[in-house]
Amino acid sequence: MSSILTNNSAMVALQTLKGINKNLAMTQNEISTGKSIATAKDDSALWSIAQTMQSDVDGFAAISGSLALGSSTVAVARDASESITTLLGDIKEKIVAAQEENVDRDKIQSDIEALRGQVVSIFNAAQFNGQNLLQNTSATSGSGTMQVLSSLDRDSNQVVSSRDITVQKQDLGTGDSTAGTTASTDYTATAAGTPAADGGTGSYTLALGTGVTEVAALTSFELDLSSFDTASVTSTASVQYVAREGDTLVDVAAGLAAAANFTLAGEGNTDIVLSAASGTAAGSAVITVTNNSGDAVAAALANADITITSDGNIGGGLELLGDIDVSTSNGASAALSAIEYLTQRSIDAAAEFGSIQGRLEIQADFISRLSDNLKSGIGALVDADMEEASARLQALQVQQQLGIQSLSIANQAPQNILSLFR
Repeated sequence: MSSILTNNSAMVALQTLKGINKNLAMTQNEISTGKSIATAKDDSALWSIAQTMQSDVDGFAAISGSLALGSSTVAVARDASESITTLLGDIKEKIVAAQEENVDRDKIQSDIEALRGQVVSIFNAAQFNGQNLLQNTSATSGSGTMQVLSSLDRDSNQVVSSRDITVQKQDLGTGDSTAGTTASTDYTATAAGTPAADGGTGSYTLALGTGVTEVAALTSFELDLSSFDTASVTSTASVQYVAREGDTLVDVAAGLAAAANFTLAGEGNTDIVLSAASGTAAGSAVITVTNNSGDAVAAALANADITITSDGNIGGGLELLGDIDVSTSNGASAALSAIEYLTQRSIDAAAEFGSIQGRLEIQADFISRLSDNLKSGIGALVDADMEEASARLQALQVQQQLGIQSLSIANQAPQNILSLFR
């Protein structure tokens, strides 16, 4: 049956043409944007996944900047530490030369002071964007470290957390420390034995108090050297080490031993030598006192020989460098006992910075490759296949032309009814 009110053929042709035009518009949009899924309405699930991945890529771009800044800061500190180590080696040469009697110690001392001034200059200049990793005299909790943002971790529940690489500050300054006055009960110092003559030993054991997990900054450990009096040598001096942020009891023990050896040698007593090591208990340290002289130490070591206070003033890690004076024979001997400790401290600092710089560079390289892989994954999800889109466009253009012709033919069908009325 033919009807002039309802043209079924035209309706079919029109719907077909609409479908062709819709597909053509989608294909043209893919070609113009380069994406098969440009908005959430194209495919909400894949679009959501792609957007989440893109947000991670954007975050990793910021992390790359953080790693670059951190690596540069550490590189400055490492280079400065290496330079200071070289200068300390030069100072050691001068100190060794001063051990001879037939030398001009005053001129050697002048050379040492010049080199010491250069150490201070490098120390002060070793900053990047205001951050100096060679200075660690603040007592504020956490000030002894620098945190470098290194990663963003997303778990299966879509919870995102940041990860940091911790850079431990070192201290290669030459400032003086001072002992505190307020007694602290957070630590114990237990003495044992009497260092008798000819290699006899005694010891002090430093330990954390009950409930104490770390050494607090500004804690002062003062050692009375009169405990080491012998028949031939009497000392009236005391030495101290004031803990800085991040120090352990082994650091404290090493600092006390170095200061004691330096002071005793300066007084003419090179036979009594102190050394430091880790204790048997977790977190403890032992200072061993060895007497290589022919005279026995007058009294047993006592717990009261070490005074512990909570409000000292932190000195520089190379504090002893400021006290080196080779103008006398005793001063030259004292300097020789101190320079090894100072050199090792700067070597350890450079090694620590070198290790952490390598880690930062490895992480930066990984983040770069991870970002590239995420970008590839996003592309696989939402990017258009341009070869396929080009072929589909040509086919749809042909279909569009045929659809228009079909609609035109279908629209002409009612005209045939007029012939029935002639």
